[in-house]
Amino acid sequence: MSPCAPSRRLPFAMAIAVAIAASVSSAHGATPSPRDNDPGNDVLIDNVRVFDGSRVLANTRVLVIDGRIAAIGSKAATPAGVNRVDGSGKTLYPGLIDAHAHSWGEAQGDALRFGVTAELDMLGDWNRLPQLKRERESMARTQQADLWSAGAAVTAPGGHGTQYGMKVPTLDKDGDPAAFVAGRIAEGSDYIKIILEDFSAHSETRRIPTITHAQAKQAIDAAHAGKRLAVVHVSRLRDGTAAIEAGADGLVHMFGEPADAAFVDAAKRRKAFVIPTLSVLGTMAQAGEGAKLVDDAKLSPWLTKEQRDSLKATFGAGDPHPAVLADAIANVRALHAAGVDVLAGTDAGNPGTAHGASMHGELELLTRAGLSPSEALAAATSVPARRFRLVDRGRIAPGLRADLVLVEGDPTTDIRASRAIVTVWKNGYAVERKRPAAGETSIPVGEALPAQTVLSDFDAEAAGNAPGVVPANFGAGWMSTTDQMAGGASIGQIRRIAGGANGSAGALEVSGEIKPGFAFPWSGAMVFPSKVPMQLADLSSRKDLVFRVRGDGRRYALMLFHGNQQMPSMQMFETTADWTEVRVPLKNFPGADLSRVRGLAFTAGNPVGAFAFVLDDVRIE
Repeated sequence: MSPCAPSRRLPFAMAIAVAIAASVSSAHGATPSPRDNDPGNDVLIDNVRVFDGSRVLANTRVLVIDGRIAAIGSKAATPAGVNRVDGSGKTLYPGLIDAHAHSWGEAQGDALRFGVTAELDMLGDWNRLPQLKRERESMARTQQADLWSAGAAVTAPGGHGTQYGMKVPTLDKDGDPAAFVAGRIAEGSDYIKIILEDFSAHSETRRIPTITHAQAKQAIDAAHAGKRLAVVHVSRLRDGTAAIEAGADGLVHMFGEPADAAFVDAAKRRKAFVIPTLSVLGTMAQAGEGAKLVDDAKLSPWLTKEQRDSLKATFGAGDPHPAVLADAIANVRALHAAGVDVLAGTDAGNPGTAHGASMHGELELLTRAGLSPSEALAAATSVPARRFRLVDRGRIAPGLRADLVLVEGDPTTDIRASRAIVTVWKNGYAVERKRPAAGETSIPVGEALPAQTVLSDFDAEAAGNAPGVVPANFGAGWMSTTDQMAGGASIGQIRRIAGGANGSAGALEVSGEIKPGFAFPWSGAMVFPSKVPMQLADLSSRKDLVFRVRGDGRRYALMLFHGNQQMPSMQMFETTADWTEVRVPLKNFPGADLSRVRGLAFTAGNPVGAFAFVLDDVRIE
């Protein structure tokens, strides 16, 4: 979830590209540049249909020498010993560029397996920036996509982007946006992401802190002064219009409300681009777009278990909101018709998405929004390369990197053919596309639970516990959890009390106060089924979580943390003044990997204010 003489980086890259282009064949049999004696990154793809980023070339050939495009055309001369690939009936297109992702763990490898050769991280670990720059400048054999990153975003304390459990820089209400942006540029951010998000698009009553429009304007100006693009996260029309009029280069989401003519005109007039991220909006709408990819025979064999689980997941357990996706698609249609650049981005890393695979879903969604299949492919190749100044990729042209995808069929007439991948090349090397075994995951199965089903009855006082820990019959016990770990201000405590349900000896009291200051405030109790906190536990043989609860009438969230998922799966439960038994089928947690559970949390969230509830007889049956 993030790059050295920044002001000179782009001109230098352009100079290199010009030098390379001058040293290789442009087409039609000219002599290629001297070879590097590594045949692994030399290849001739013959008799192939080529989508070069903007146009279709029928029945031609593409010669790759030393990992770069050396020549295109049916008469291109081929040095002896170059491996030949027959492209008959197939299409070659540039490696895809996901213009909105959040990358960690295996994300870059997952992306490459599906033909995504570059990702633009829109909120990431700024400590990785120098490493990412070195990796994407290399022409070595690799099994992962290249990554550019915004690093830390321009956001308010407790605002969007602060909710991920890590301390991030924030811009105070009286802070200097120019100085803040200068700090991000010094860290090496490739572009500057600015967040205008008060949560009003998602709730009629709930709000989170956000920067002002004036601060956003100052941040945009500072980004441009530092020779960086300024891209803005929005979820409301008013914020999108303000950002574009303030000079933003692009918006990195499309809002799920109808756009007006003034917004479309401003985007066109200002030559702004839009990355609509329809994939994640489909998740918010609970349209099941991610789950459709799991069922696709062209994609399914290449998905890991984590990817399958993520694609099936949703945001929360509320009612579907089809208008969110429908309005976004209508907005993209209007923007595209007006000539505004549309870039393909998935927001992968969020529920309902998977790195690499979701790009193919995004392409189909873009065609639903009025883009032709060729235009959708351009939105994922040449257009993001042009708008984000990625000068050595995004097209199939002499001198550019041989980041290429070969597929069966013709995705320029049927966009779903983009999924029928035969070969992916990165830096001219054929990528080893290993099919995950059925159910394969990079995460081991969790620790087996003991035979007993009663996790906690709280009847016995236990001696020798760690401070702040209430013991359980198995696992690491119960602890208090609050948003203070991520810079929030909510407070909470847990304690064993005498007197439980049905006259039992004890129960667990959970109380505290939800305070503003964090995007998604929480406070409550966390229990760990394994012997070590956050260590994996295997709950796959169990069917139900059962507990008794009484409380203050608030609605509470039950969160299940699993695998490497950043967001927990959630179910809600109600409390009354009387003891009530709650039974939650474990299968009801959206997308949860029950064989790799890290913890269960019983938490209060918004609205702000005091809360209290009591738990007893917690069982995993």
